[in-house]
Amino acid sequence: MDSAGKEREAVQLMAEAEKRVKGSHSFLRGLFGGNTRVEEACEMYTRAANMFKIAKNWSAAGNAFCQAAKLHMQLQSKHDSATSFVDAGNAYKKADPQGEAEELGLFPAEGQSCFSTRSLGMMVQEAIAHYEQAADYYKGEESNSSANKCLLKVAAYAAQLEQYQKAIEIYEQVGTNTMDNPLLKYSAKEYFFKAALCHFIVDELNAKLALEKYEEMFPAFTDSRECKLLKKLLEAHEEQNSEAYTEAVKEFDSISRLDQWLTTMLLRIKKTIQGEGDGDLK
Repeated sequence: MDSAGKEREAVQLMAEAEKRVKGSHSFLRGLFGGNTRVEEACEMYTRAANMFKIAKNWSAAGNAFCQAAKLHMQLQSKHDSATSFVDAGNAYKKADPQGEAEELGLFPAEGQSCFSTRSLGMMVQEAIAHYEQAADYYKGEESNSSANKCLLKVAAYAAQLEQYQKAIEIYEQVGTNTMDNPLLKYSAKEYFFKAALCHFIVDELNAKLALEKYEEMFPAFTDSRECKLLKKLLEAHEEQNSEAYTEAVKEFDSISRLDQWLTTMLLRIKKTIQGEGDGDLK
């Protein structure tokens, strides 16, 4: 079956699921098998969502997963609800037809897509909302590792949308929670690094104070490559030396490849160096 066929079948499943949900609300259905119809509807929404995914209709897939998540909550299945909200968030973040939304910050050029930067931003906000809800449900089930994964996605997307304080609070929270865990403490330096970058974009002094706080809280951070890079970047920024800034980034990238998120954040900081304008990191 081609994509169009999958999409038609998905639409039919959505309609049938909606009928099941409405049917479960009647008095007699409530007494005899109401939950069964809700379970059937939940399964149909999930099947529809997966068909929309095959057809690459990410927005519709997100909506379908969201409906499934709500029904899982109605059935008192918090873990399944959280999983569906994560699936919804993953779908919404891919809502850009060219697949660029997944990396956020690579918005489609004007005229190349039916999605505007504004509408794509709204999709990302939808993803954030669902990841937050999923994190809450995972916490309720004491699945802290899954909750942290959802929160880290929220932080990454919040920073992309320039909601830096929100991102900082999450990175600091997760970093603090993991730094004393023998199995997870290696990741703590990454979270404090990202929190410091968010501080840096807002204000250089904020970044300096944050860096001091993180070193005091987590002494192992001091010897990390991330901490050393931050200190070089702060020095270059204070001197308004874009060449030194770029050289420090290139040196770090030669050993630890920068991902799209880090590249975006580092570019935003570089653009605050006087006369830098729309420079790059090359």
